[in-house]
Amino acid sequence: MSQLIACKNQHGIVLAADSKAVDIDASGKIMEYSVSRLLRLTDHTAILSGGAAAGENMAKALRGFVAEENMNDVDAVYNAALPFLASEYTEYMRKACEVQPLDPVHHVHFILAGRSTRDPKNLFKMYFLWTKKKLPQLDGDEITTAFSVPRMIRLEYRLSQMAVDNADIDRLLAVIQEGMALQAENNEEIGGPFHYAVVTHKGIKITEG
Repeated sequence: MSQLIACKNQHGIVLAADSKAVDIDASGKIMEYSVSRLLRLTDHTAILSGGAAAGENMAKALRGFVAEENMNDVDAVYNAALPFLASEYTEYMRKACEVQPLDPVHHVHFILAGRSTRDPKNLFKMYFLWTKKKLPQLDGDEITTAFSVPRMIRLEYRLSQMAVDNADIDRLLAVIQEGMALQAENNEEIGGPFHYAVVTHKGIKITEG
């Protein structure tokens, strides 16, 4: 289980992720541990990883690839992320299924967000990437204003309305923090520390709360 939240308006982007991971090992024992689901990729791009905890390592591998290729624009990173993460996922599944049967528990998903230098009418962009059974095993779509995984429809609606009204970025962050805290209260598989990122023209600021 994981909780990811993302929202944007003309002022920037707010991202949020919890850190608690719950899994079952090959012997059927429940394991709890902490993962880093929010990673800075570049000065103006970040990624959230959800689903199987292995998504964290895939995101870290993408960060190394993006650095080697000297990418910064979110669209360039997104176009590279689709085939790169698909390859990483295929390798992960090959290894995972040597000891465990294929199961939806292995699925991962990502939210990629950052500033665009190619689209002046849409400076801040967010993309949702998810795994599927058929090839290619990774697909993606652009997120318009607000999105969460698992879905928090009431929160998404509120954030979307605030985004349309171009609410202050700090206000968006506060509402997302409230939503994350409430979700953690109601679901024992979601827990802190919570990590938040704000992406603006100045760069990325990451905080823990």
